[in-house]
Amino acid sequence: MKSLQDKLEHTLDLLRSIKDAHPPGEAALAWTGGKDSTALLALWREAAPQHTLAINIDTGCKFPEVLAFRDRMASEWGVRLYIARPLPEDCPAQIAADKIACCRAMKVAPLRRALAELGVRALLTGVRADENPERAHMREREEREGYVQYNPLLDWTEMDVWAFTVARGLPYCELYDRGYRSLGCVPCTLPSGAGQGERGGRDSEKEARMAELHALGYF
Repeated sequence: MKSLQDKLEHTLDLLRSIKDAHPPGEAALAWTGGKDSTALLALWREAAPQHTLAINIDTGCKFPEVLAFRDRMASEWGVRLYIARPLPEDCPAQIAADKIACCRAMKVAPLRRALAELGVRALLTGVRADENPERAHMREREEREGYVQYNPLLDWTEMDVWAFTVARGLPYCELYDRGYRSLGCVPCTLPSGAGQGERGGRDSEKEARMAELHALGYF
């Protein structure tokens, strides 16, 4: 089993290779405001300080604490933040009634528009293999439609992320101190209950259909 130090060194090597392959502005980090993508953002700033572009998908249903954390950290860390939002005409009449249709309209479509508008060719995500059975099948580098998706933390665990966060003294959203272990949209996110996994507070239907969402372009 790899140590966290081994994983950290591998991740930094991958990030440096992405930096070398893409000029500033052509690579962006998908930053949710959660612990994983925030840890990745810290590493990206270390490996590629000139690459400051981050894309945040604001569905209009995010926790205010997450948005406040995002805005504060973007300012403090000098992040070039692009906020991708769904078009009013694309929003479903009833949020989260159809999980796939809702995520496609509120997350996937805004992301695709943002990538096209910005000219992004490489998207970095904080996705981890141990979060969901479908993500266990993902690869560190994935060819997507019109861009390449990199998942530099794929072999990290939840405890790896927290150990790194604590060791580096990184900030994190206050919701984690209130029992949340994974942060999504308000209608589909609850604190994790006793005995539940990391994403136990996330909508179970959506979690079960992650393969469909991934095929659509959801990261």
